[in-house]
Amino acid sequence: MQTQPAPKVVGPRDGKAGSLGSIGVRFLLDAEATHDGGFALVEHPMPPRRLAAPLHRHTREDEYSFVLEGRMGALLGDAVVEAGAGDLVVKPRGQWHTFWNAGDEPCRILEIIAPGGFEGFFAALVDGAGDAPPQPEQVAALAARYGVEFDFASVPGLCERFGVTLGAG
Repeated sequence: MQTQPAPKVVGPRDGKAGSLGSIGVRFLLDAEATHDGGFALVEHPMPPRRLAAPLHRHTREDEYSFVLEGRMGALLGDAVVEAGAGDLVVKPRGQWHTFWNAGDEPCRILEIIAPGGFEGFFAALVDGAGDAPPQPEQVAALAARYGVEFDFASVPGLCERFGVTLGAG
């Protein structure tokens, strides 16, 4: 029999925070804090004109990006979209995608991961990197563990096409 998660309030400064190299992450709810691991919730602050990740696709979860502030661009399959504060971008499992800060001001999104579990990928990057950005070998090993496929060769073209950079800067 499943137990119900305890009531919880997560304040604006609560939750472990760290860097994923190009963007930040703040952990709001992990799968264990939700009924049957139904979802996880993280916040991604993104500096101006920063690419979040190479093209990638998930095999186990869908992602939903709710824009809190700024402008988020996303490549979803062949479609390019831009979303502003209050918009929700749907990134279904199995679809190649990436996203970035499409503006000259900071951008913050809430990332809903359903079902939960993939937040562990972010946690492993934060815990393993220290002050250094994640290395491709580290990302590749975690990708296999979490059922995500990356196209690292996509980065130069994405940066040129959308006027963004990947990595700390």
